[in-house]
Amino acid sequence: MSVFTLEAGLALLGLVLLMIEAFKPDISRRTLGLTAIAGTAIALVLLPFCGASLPAFMQPWHQIDTLALFYKGFSLVITLLVLWLTLECSPYLTKFTLDGKLAEMFSLPLIVCSGMMWMASARDLVTVFVPLELVTVSFYVLVAFARKSSFSLEAGVKYLILGALSTGVLVYGIAWIYGATGSMSFEGIAKALGNPATSKPAALFGAAMILAGLGFKVAAAPFHMWVPDVYQGAPTPVTAFLSVGSKAAGFVVLTRALDAFLAEGSLIGTEIQAMLLVTGSLTVLLGSLPAMFLTSVKRLLAYSSISHAGYLLLALACRDSARVDLASGGVVAFYLATYLPMTVIGFLGLGLMRANGLGEDIKDFTGLARRNPLLALVMTLSFASLAGLPLTAGFLGKLFVFLGLADHGYWGALTCAIVAAAAGFYYYFKTVLAIYTTEGTDTPALPLGVATKAVAGLLAVTIVVLGVYPKPLQKVLMPASAAVVAK
Repeated sequence: MSVFTLEAGLALLGLVLLMIEAFKPDISRRTLGLTAIAGTAIALVLLPFCGASLPAFMQPWHQIDTLALFYKGFSLVITLLVLWLTLECSPYLTKFTLDGKLAEMFSLPLIVCSGMMWMASARDLVTVFVPLELVTVSFYVLVAFARKSSFSLEAGVKYLILGALSTGVLVYGIAWIYGATGSMSFEGIAKALGNPATSKPAALFGAAMILAGLGFKVAAAPFHMWVPDVYQGAPTPVTAFLSVGSKAAGFVVLTRALDAFLAEGSLIGTEIQAMLLVTGSLTVLLGSLPAMFLTSVKRLLAYSSISHAGYLLLALACRDSARVDLASGGVVAFYLATYLPMTVIGFLGLGLMRANGLGEDIKDFTGLARRNPLLALVMTLSFASLAGLPLTAGFLGKLFVFLGLADHGYWGALTCAIVAAAAGFYYYFKTVLAIYTTEGTDTPALPLGVATKAVAGLLAVTIVVLGVYPKPLQKVLMPASAAVVAK
């Protein structure tokens, strides 16, 4: 079976679920949700058994390599978790829909997942642009899905307007790159940028426009200002999907593009690398420092997402790190793998709080340790990992970035990253302190279902295992040449 079959099958399943709900409106949301979850789970199980072959008509535009397979699996995992989180929050979400239906919340994530999987294999800018817009347009609908909520509608409008602007910038950059290099493929662009006859100003301008357009998708400064309002207004499962899935999709495209822009002998390599260092340093600071003054946990996680995007940009600027045997793309993939479980746990806690009639401010988490010790424990582990506490997955993700910056002598960027990490300890543990504060502990218990406990426990174990023993994941992401040496 080809991987492309799985991708097309997921998109088709999403369309079928949407049509079923349209023609049979009395179908239960649980049936739709479980069907979507089952389809995604089957695709995840089948993925390792799919060969590297592609249909003949796809071969010129797609590639199947280690990085592509990793991001395809990553897309399936986050989609599976988001679908499950949507099902858990469905009693609360239906209060904000016009007809009490959630069909789009179960079908559109499948279409988004297909788009993200297609992006992971893209070999040229056109193949990037089409699935990227499929993902973005689907997110426009998901963000504004809670139509009875003015916050959700406002978030949807802001995301639509700024997203359309970023798309225009991206297309403009693609046009300039094509005009400067005569090619749309990443391989052709890399070859042209190594030719002294290529116009350097035109190529540099086109690359800058492409990075600006993708910078919006990954919430990089100065294109990050939409994130707090959109994350706060969107339904909690959608916010989790934006924070993890959309970010991963943007960074796999950035990885492919930068492999072309920063190839050996590139005319614009020095300038692009400097741009990444400046943007990454600015992003970690603008994500971490404002978060110190926030009281909304959902908004705090939005700024946290900005800060983590900065660390990922700094990892891309380093290109490689001999001490961890990973290229920059491998470090980014490792960081995202550690980012997934801790972020999903954070939004799981928020979703369960809202489902039980509570708010999203830090004060609403007061006494959570008495209301539900298990949820308090996994959320503490999640925030500790987000802060980068040793023996957690988040610590190793940040450590790999710091080592890369130190090895290359980027001391200014390293200083900014350390300052941002120190600020993170303050605002993450401010929430943890509220969780274990004894005030207001006479409130009713917060129950968790068996499935919720199992998923939360699995995510928590993943955080600890990756923090203590990351070698298997490193080996998967290791470049082929380095893997041979390691043996």
